[in-house]
Amino acid sequence: MDVLVHGGAGSKPDEPDVCQKRLDDAVADGVAETDPVKAAVATVRTLEAAPQFNAGRGSALQSDGHARTDAGLMTEDTAGAACSMAGVEHAIEVARVVATETPHVLIAGEHAVELADDFGIETGCDLTTPQTRKRWAETSPPEGTPRAHLQWVRERFGGSDTVGAVTTDGERVVAATSTGGRWYALAGRVGDVPQVGAGFYATDSVAVSTTGAGEAIARFGLARRVADAVEGGDDPQTATGRVLRGFASETGEHAGAIAIDRTGQIGTATNAHMQTAHDSDEQ
Repeated sequence: MDVLVHGGAGSKPDEPDVCQKRLDDAVADGVAETDPVKAAVATVRTLEAAPQFNAGRGSALQSDGHARTDAGLMTEDTAGAACSMAGVEHAIEVARVVATETPHVLIAGEHAVELADDFGIETGCDLTTPQTRKRWAETSPPEGTPRAHLQWVRERFGGSDTVGAVTTDGERVVAATSTGGRWYALAGRVGDVPQVGAGFYATDSVAVSTTGAGEAIARFGLARRVADAVEGGDDPQTATGRVLRGFASETGEHAGAIAIDRTGQIGTATNAHMQTAHDSDEQ
């Protein structure tokens, strides 16, 4: 099994060594699995459980003070995503359920939470940490209706640090991405992560996971563009670098991308800070 993981593109974390250890642990969990879907899910699950990352336990808070998680999973022949889920730590597990158990691609909100509960995925989780509670307490939360929140959101909205993994066993490739969103977004906001071709994408020969400024990534179609570049003849490293440069030039925003092809060649690129880890059971 070949596994490549990222911990999000954004500012340098307070504890980069701790984050790197978590990334290395996540890769080890993935490499130990027997197929690339299980490997991708296991890798991302480990990061969702780590409060250092903006996914699962470390999720950002939206304008109503609640965390909502999103995730997407894709293989060459199936895709599934779930979004806007309050109290669901392992969003990637819900995305896998959507991909493998339903005829759909995306399930949202309270219905996605109900689906998670029905398939034995824990719901009702406290997705805050002492750090996120402190950060929220230092703001002045908005009051009133969503329209009344908008000026407050415009002044504060930001952040990123999505997590993701790409895997291959030499025959199949899998892309998986999970996030707790961006800080101080309007309640109910959904970014690029659960959008096929934006936050994640896979063909029969390459898998891509992205991270960064979600709205810009969604408009640009970052994951799909990286995959198309590989399908067009670029190796994954060339593709991620070239497409990221185009993204930065066109949008002026920050992002990162990782990619793996069926032969195990990898690519990573960012115009921000992005920590990664990679391992293979063949090494």
